[in-house]
Amino acid sequence: MTSLIRMRLAGFVRGGRVLAPLIAGLVVLGVIHGGGQSSAAPAYGYSAVMFFPVFAWLAKLVLDAEPDVQRRLARVAVGPAREATAGALTAAVLGAVFCVVAIVAPLALGAIRGPERPDEPSTAAGIVLGVLAHLVSLAAGIGLGALASRAVTRTVRVGVTVLVAGAVLGVVLGLQGSIAPWLVPPVMASARALSAVPLPPAGEFWLLGGWAVLWCAVVFTAYGWLRRRRS
Repeated sequence: MTSLIRMRLAGFVRGGRVLAPLIAGLVVLGVIHGGGQSSAAPAYGYSAVMFFPVFAWLAKLVLDAEPDVQRRLARVAVGPAREATAGALTAAVLGAVFCVVAIVAPLALGAIRGPERPDEPSTAAGIVLGVLAHLVSLAAGIGLGALASRAVTRTVRVGVTVLVAGAVLGVVLGLQGSIAPWLVPPVMASARALSAVPLPPAGEFWLLGGWAVLWCAVVFTAYGWLRRRRS
């Protein structure tokens, strides 16, 4: 499986397919951090929200990059479960690079300031929470991108519809007072928690983490089931 991940990474990067989501990610960083300095926690919280559709798009591009015949050969060579897992892990490796850039670039460019009030979280705490928020966004984005992949949706039109609808609903249903926030990952809820001053108690972050794990487990289980049914 490691060899399959390396092959897919090399093909995706060398083929130039990584450029489009990379440019989109850089635009997102410019929009979020171009308006002036902000404390770490809220800046990274809303950065994670903005990167959610980028991560989903990246995952879909990774999973769709391989021709159908080559993907079927990989399933025969390593097994269906390993082939599907290799695709998700390939997207995770690339997404992790995006996360590093999203965390480090604002620090290097001076877009993150220290706390100005006693009840504001420290920069170190904001960075740690920001990393966790981006990891939640990455896992959820990969799940959405997997459901929108060609192996599941079969057609470009359906795949794009699933991708766009999922990204939009992730924000709309994640708004405060939503009628069904549990249908989407806690990306917006995490951003609100990181923007609160003072920060919520640790128990709320544990609940958000459990919510994210449960949501991703359901989505990836559905992805595996759909892959088995449509292969």
